Amino acid sequence: MKRSKITRSFQVTIPKEIREALGLQKGDYLDMYVDEKGRIIMEKKVLRRKTFRAGRPLTPEEIEGIIAKGLGENIAGGSD
Repeated sequence: MKRSKITRSFQVTIPKEIREALGLQKGDYLDMYVDEKGRIIMEKKVLRRKTFRAGRPLTPEEIEGIIAKGLGENIAGGSD
């Protein structure tokens, strides 16, 4: 078990061994919740991006909508 101290800004450092085991990188997201026993659970969030079939023509409006949605997800902290 590893231990971290909560800073005055309520931040916690994830120990190196845990970061490496999960493959965490700067910019990754963690989902957090409190379980029924009062424990904080953090799970690595894997963002899934939509892909398009090759050869499908997109209208300029569709492209703008896709870009706007992606930017909104980035600002909001991810999707799914």
